[in-house]
Amino acid sequence: MGWAMGTVFFYVSCYWLTYSMIRYGGIPTVLAYLLLVPGALVIGVFPGLFAALLAVVIKQWGSRAILLAPILWVTFEWTRLGVTGQLWNAIGYSQAFDPGLIQAARWGGVYAVGFLILTINSVITLFILKRSLTGFTATFLIPIGVVVIMLASGIWQGRDLDDPPIGVVALQPNVPMTMLRSEDDTTKLLDRHFSLSKAAVETLPAESRRLVVWPESPMNFAYGSDQSLQERIAAFTRENHTSLLLNSLESAPGNGAYNSALLINEEGRLISQYDKIRLMPFGEYVPLPPWLPGASLISGIVGDFTPGDKYTLMPIGDRRIGTFICIESAYPWIARNLVREGADGLINISNDGYLGPNAVMRQHLANVIFRAVENDTTILRVTNTGISAEILNNGHAVDQTDGFKTEVKKWNLYRPQKNGTFYTRHGDLFVQVCAAITLLVIVALLVSRRRSGRI
Repeated sequence: MGWAMGTVFFYVSCYWLTYSMIRYGGIPTVLAYLLLVPGALVIGVFPGLFAALLAVVIKQWGSRAILLAPILWVTFEWTRLGVTGQLWNAIGYSQAFDPGLIQAARWGGVYAVGFLILTINSVITLFILKRSLTGFTATFLIPIGVVVIMLASGIWQGRDLDDPPIGVVALQPNVPMTMLRSEDDTTKLLDRHFSLSKAAVETLPAESRRLVVWPESPMNFAYGSDQSLQERIAAFTRENHTSLLLNSLESAPGNGAYNSALLINEEGRLISQYDKIRLMPFGEYVPLPPWLPGASLISGIVGDFTPGDKYTLMPIGDRRIGTFICIESAYPWIARNLVREGADGLINISNDGYLGPNAVMRQHLANVIFRAVENDTTILRVTNTGISAEILNNGHAVDQTDGFKTEVKKWNLYRPQKNGTFYTRHGDLFVQVCAAITLLVIVALLVSRRRSGRI
């Protein structure tokens, strides 16, 4: 039953993975949805393992063992990330848009919020099963403890408002995935990038440090090999006294290509490059056999990139900014490592346009919200088609854009107060402790069954 629940949940909540296969790869709709089944079955195994172990524990030790559910659940979420490389739609993300409920992420990441959700539900279940003094006591005392933990976790650090902020212009250009059919199309879109950016940056205070951010984009800028683009960007940054952060297709060893974020300074020079470390399946590589009809077409649309291997901080004046790209928001250690390296703020550039106008937009934003809370840092999310937003260090996503519309936002990026969070310093220690307890539970079960002669 747990496996069935997990399979259905992941299949239905990640149906948008079929969008690029159908729209760009020409794969028949029925076949595309069938191709999603194996992945959902694999991911669904982990809720199945949780359900199986919990059933055995309750059978062995009685209904009070239901209180082990939070520990077992987050353990298998952590295991899912380690085995499959995916933590998408972990249960804690369901609370992303209620900042007051996710502050526990400051010490335990998204796992801690999932733990609290399972704790409250387990207590309610115990009360329904037992209807006894034990169940009654647990129903009241444990949720009170959970609330105390939430409130204690909510004491976040502020921003250094005395230090002049960086004035940021965030461009959401809404570049269609199907529009780039000629060089003329690309030229027109590039002209629009420059004109929209220039109009916005001219409204920023002249004395402020300025940064224009362009999102990850299907335009496939190739700054390193495009002399004309280099000249236009250099002229733009010098004339407008601003730095420019943009996405670019850059050369990688072995005739490969990096999905990179480049920083051009106010003098028009390239001063920093970050190469995306974690790539998006069906977005930057195609995890399908090459003989499958349509696989090569999808690869031609979304690309076939080489992963990077270095965490890079980009200097803007006396600040250092960490940048991560698209799906990297779903890997907690990427934002955490950038903050540990000394980032004074984070920028997430993304393009969900190839996945369509659907649930992926808010699911993706939920990931970025957690990265801000976990590390007590502001994150500016700049996307091609939405949802772009300024995400404060307490988890509030403010000034959000609408999806699939051209918008320009102006934000101030303040230097954070560098006290750090428990999660930034210690990472997944909380869920690792839960995993150790789960292992002890399994050992105890085996020993108990062996003594009773059932093994």
